[in-house]
Amino acid sequence: MSRASRAFLFLASVSLPVSIAKADEGMWTFDAFPAAKMQADYGWAPDQAWLDKVRTAAVRLTGGCSASFVSDAGLILTNHHCVATCVEQNSTAENNILKTGFTARTREEEKMCAGQQAEVVTSIRDVTPQVKAAIANSTGEAAVKARTAIVAQLEKSGCPDTAKTRCQVVSLYGGGQYKLYSYRKYSDVRLVWAPEAQAAQFGGDPDNFNFPRYSMDASFLRAYEDGRPVATPQHLEWSARAPVDGEATFVVGNPGSTQRMFTSEQLAFQRELVLPITLAAFSELRGRLISAMESSPEKEREAAETLGGVENSLKVYIGRVKALNDPAFTGKLAAAEADLKATSAGNAAIGNPWGDVAKAMSTYRNFYIADRFSLPSGDLFGYAMTLVRAAAEKGKPNADRFPGYSDSALPLVEKRLLDERPIYPWLDQLTMEWSLSKSREYLGADDPQTRILLGKESPEGLAARLVNGTTLADPAVRKALWEGGQAAVDASKDPMILYAKSIDANDRAIQKRFDAEVDAPLTAAQAKLADARFAAYGDTAYPDATFTLRVSYGKVAGWMERGKMVPTTTVLGGTFDRATGAVPFDLPPAFIANRSKIDPKATYDFVTTNDIIGGNSGSPVVDRQGRVIGAAFDGNINSLGGNYGYDGSINRTVVVSTAAVQEALENIYPAPHLVAELKGK
Repeated sequence: MSRASRAFLFLASVSLPVSIAKADEGMWTFDAFPAAKMQADYGWAPDQAWLDKVRTAAVRLTGGCSASFVSDAGLILTNHHCVATCVEQNSTAENNILKTGFTARTREEEKMCAGQQAEVVTSIRDVTPQVKAAIANSTGEAAVKARTAIVAQLEKSGCPDTAKTRCQVVSLYGGGQYKLYSYRKYSDVRLVWAPEAQAAQFGGDPDNFNFPRYSMDASFLRAYEDGRPVATPQHLEWSARAPVDGEATFVVGNPGSTQRMFTSEQLAFQRELVLPITLAAFSELRGRLISAMESSPEKEREAAETLGGVENSLKVYIGRVKALNDPAFTGKLAAAEADLKATSAGNAAIGNPWGDVAKAMSTYRNFYIADRFSLPSGDLFGYAMTLVRAAAEKGKPNADRFPGYSDSALPLVEKRLLDERPIYPWLDQLTMEWSLSKSREYLGADDPQTRILLGKESPEGLAARLVNGTTLADPAVRKALWEGGQAAVDASKDPMILYAKSIDANDRAIQKRFDAEVDAPLTAAQAKLADARFAAYGDTAYPDATFTLRVSYGKVAGWMERGKMVPTTTVLGGTFDRATGAVPFDLPPAFIANRSKIDPKATYDFVTTNDIIGGNSGSPVVDRQGRVIGAAFDGNINSLGGNYGYDGSINRTVVVSTAAVQEALENIYPAPHLVAELKGK
């Protein structure tokens, strides 16, 4: 587990299911789809052939999004915001395709997306007996090492061909189950089509997580192998039609993480510690970015996607704070926990895992701040730390390696390290000095870790010295250090490398403490809680999200908001009605230029009751016939508490329709060759 994972996301793996899913709730694994439940709810459910078909067309993008193959030549549908970084990386001051949009007229014009990888699940295998047998009665650090060793062994034996396959052992139900996911991977992913950013981001932050929406949040990528487009006979049929109110819909994608079944102690940890720090820190970063971006058009372009990501995260965390301060919402969570406790009373094999979780969380409170602020932010620093750690870890047995550097993980680590992409020194310096200033603020100026991080320098001075002095922005330099291994890293005088080496030991010590005092006892407690859940409810509940492939079912439906029914759809013509001429409600130039050609009644965006979370962005929305009718790109404002629970009466998924995308390809950003490809011609 990486530092970022343990400090920010480790709780996401904790899953304590206490009741069966109700209404359209559920992010179901493909090997445990609740066909009987859906049959009872809808009078119809997909068979195994249907599930296999959509599974083989579903794509996971390693940048943190979902997608789907929609032609037989590797064409991938996803969201614009999932490829915006790629678009920005391929933009220049003279040719800002993030602003103007991009259409590759030929395959040769399709642009590389640095660090991106497309993955398709080929198999899911239960390896719970092997992992639990390896852990056996081990505790503390020994238990974590035993788990790490068996996971690395299973991943290596499951995917000996690391050039084309990737294996991951995933913990479900917090340690109640372990599944080996095998993927066919495509490491060459290229940009095919993206509308103007203003079309995808129309309404900006005010409209984010709201509906009605008027957003063309869609783009196309293409998977390549050996310099040629990948043949993908298993793809979703494109259906450019309007949705029908009440029709069944499926979202097939990779929800990132949920914490829906936390114990009360874990919820308190989030509410009292994690969320307040996150909101304060991100708010300051937002302010620093806006101030810097106002100084020049070039900085405004270079940091646009970074700012958008920060603003999106802020809105998410504000929604989580609101949910955890809502007595009605948290009361339901408490009642569910009480139900499992009552149902499990008297089961001696279960013991008191709630008490064990509480003890682990109490321990973590003592060093969470140190853990969270043990490493600074910044792309250049990230390169340096990756090089330092890879050099140290590659020669070790898999079981002894630092998290994230196993044989199965290294190919993607190498790709992200060596892929060429632009680095903006001013932005790297800003993020580094911001994170270092937060470390000093929360740890205190006299804390030993502050002295390790800063020495006698200021955050601003240290960041400037390191960013201005390093040569790691050059991919050739990174490649030489990667291939040169420990000897090259030891010989390097690069100040960023030297700095990473100087703070590495402290972070490793924190990782070791986390493994022994938090991760191991939590895993043991979670396994017992999973056993309690299985004993009480069988297999009627889904595991928390783990950025692995899931399918949710629901229907096209609006909801009641403040006494009024919110409609299910918007139309393209509504964009012109909503426009004010001022950012962020200014019309995209292509919309203005082609207004007379645009069908104003064409369905633009729509909402469904499907249960999603971050990571589902770009997921295909599929109809009963297995055809794609949209791409999920957001939730409504009520869904922000969806990290902890689902309310089918008001939680909604927001989707850009295939009808709108095809209208764009025909009349707004004409691309007849893509229209023909989507039609299979």
